[in-house]
Amino acid sequence: MRDYVEKRNTGLFVIGTRVALESVVYEYNSGASPESILLAYPGLGSLENVYGAITYYLANCNEVESYLKETDGLWESMRSQQRLPEQLRQRLERARQEIAIHRS
Repeated sequence: MRDYVEKRNTGLFVIGTRVALESVVYEYNSGASPESILLAYPGLGSLENVYGAITYYLANCNEVESYLKETDGLWESMRSQQRLPEQLRQRLERARQEIAIHRS
């Protein structure tokens, strides 16, 4: 059986691509079809890779969800240490909340 996801220093990625697993998971959890995900991320290369990433997520849901929460925590920590213009900070916060809603 072929592997579709690999762990690299910076996180989980679809093997042979620069596409992070969380990108596929976010789209999938938002209701996107595998075909739509491939259109959004042509770097995935094939529907096989999309289905492989989704299968990996479904087979390792608890592990991936923990990874996503940890990643969110790291991003939040980095955001809190940076001084952004208020308008940009508000836009980023709205985007973060929208992503959190889609993951629920």
